[in-house]
Amino acid sequence: MIDRETARAAIKSGEAVLGLEFGSTRIKAVLIDGNHKPIAMGVHDWENHLENGVWTYSLEDIITGLQDCYRSLKEDVQEKYSVTLTKLGTIGISGMMHGYMVFDKDGQLLVPFRSWRNTITGEAAGKLTELFSFNVPQRWSIAHLYQAILNKEDHVKDIAYMTTLAGYIHWQLTGKKVVGIGEAAGMFPIDSDALDYDRIMMAKFDELVNPKGYPWRLREILPGVLCAGADAGTLTKEGALLLDPTGELMPGCILCPPEGDAGTGMAATNSVAVGTGNVSAGTSVFAMVVTEKPLAHVHEEIDMVTTPDGHPVAMVHCNNCSSDLNAWIGLLREFGEQFGLNIPSDELYGSLFKLAMEGAKDGGGLVSYNYYSGEPVMGTNAGCPLFMRDPDAEMDLADFMRVQLMSSLATLKIGLDILLKDEAVPLTSITGHGGLFKTAKVAQFILAAAINAPVTVMETAGEGGPWGMALLAAYEKETHGEIPLDDYLNSQIFAGESGITMEPDPKDVAGFDAFLEKYRKGLDAERCAAERMVQVRQKNVRL
Repeated sequence: MIDRETARAAIKSGEAVLGLEFGSTRIKAVLIDGNHKPIAMGVHDWENHLENGVWTYSLEDIITGLQDCYRSLKEDVQEKYSVTLTKLGTIGISGMMHGYMVFDKDGQLLVPFRSWRNTITGEAAGKLTELFSFNVPQRWSIAHLYQAILNKEDHVKDIAYMTTLAGYIHWQLTGKKVVGIGEAAGMFPIDSDALDYDRIMMAKFDELVNPKGYPWRLREILPGVLCAGADAGTLTKEGALLLDPTGELMPGCILCPPEGDAGTGMAATNSVAVGTGNVSAGTSVFAMVVTEKPLAHVHEEIDMVTTPDGHPVAMVHCNNCSSDLNAWIGLLREFGEQFGLNIPSDELYGSLFKLAMEGAKDGGGLVSYNYYSGEPVMGTNAGCPLFMRDPDAEMDLADFMRVQLMSSLATLKIGLDILLKDEAVPLTSITGHGGLFKTAKVAQFILAAAINAPVTVMETAGEGGPWGMALLAAYEKETHGEIPLDDYLNSQIFAGESGITMEPDPKDVAGFDAFLEKYRKGLDAERCAAERMVQVRQKNVRL
């Protein structure tokens, strides 16, 4: 429950903390008070688009989205508290991890932003994985850079700075070319002992590309690396005007290191200590498990990244989660509208999700592939959503919805099985958060069945990354990193909050396993369909 006067006082005094995250389909700002509770919110919906075979967001969309999200936040503050937002205590910027943003010496973007969703760097990722003896996913910035080199792209020689979306926004607001260590871990491998990029791997990369004669070394074009709690600069006059073109926002507040959505998810679920883990489920889905040390073997399905304070994290990242599910629900919404039924989104999703709990535990002979884009964990380089069923399947709505939810988590389960079974990584707790968990218990029980382990969802599950980013900003403001991040979260944020934990039902576990067996057997059909659709797009041939 928000104390309106306490919130109003925090806003007027300039003590409120802002977390702002660029998600795949929504830019969201969350303002928190001294009790770390959300007191206002701003949103801006947006979408990536496919341009010349590349998933991207334009620079104009990035800036206008930032400004519109902040404008929305100001309006929410004014409406709730009759106060104009003019000063902030701290700001934290987050964004979807990975990707490729490169600039010349004058700060001009050299090529359109290449987002995490692209699966166009397979050759580079494979060669770097072999060179480093360390898995380099296609999404990572270094894979995009090396692929551009292999493609002999002319812009590479002009690169003066390479960063991520969060790093870019932070740079524009502060003038500082830095990122948080968790975000840096999605650009280039990190040495968790040195809390910096791995120097041995960096030397190998420089030696690899030296014959090309580029006028830069890799370290010269990468952002600096900062751990949570570090001072990452202050909001400049130009940055304040960029964020709030009305000129009402005062410059001078501090910013914490910009982080990726993986790091904000760990903060939002109190999953930064060794043995803890979380699953973030939205447009993409990923699981993070904090490990005591790096894995014994290299797995292409598992990335090694870090917590916001630098501990090793095994990450299973799947490009696709809720996009296809949302499209099907949109179709059902349209059907209802034909009969005059204008059902609110929360009610529509809630009803359909709850119906899934009544469906056949193995999906009733239905199977769905939610691959809007390529899915490297499964070796598919292009997307083509595909729904199939046995001819004698009953095809009722409960089974259909259950299959859509199981499909959203199927690829994640395949990756987690490697981590938890093959590598025997210990896991004491796992917490779910993100949009998929907003409807109480439904996605939670599906995830528990998928991983055959208890799953906890807290009341704050729907707040997600922007709130997690605000917590990291508050951590910088209140501690300057002088106490461990996990101690801060345990004592200041999550003390007394246990959430709701669901144990896996053995029948649900067996049902998910049976569904996954059918899912695996149909993967060749998915791959074939995706390849065919690429031909259609590229050659304009008939199906």
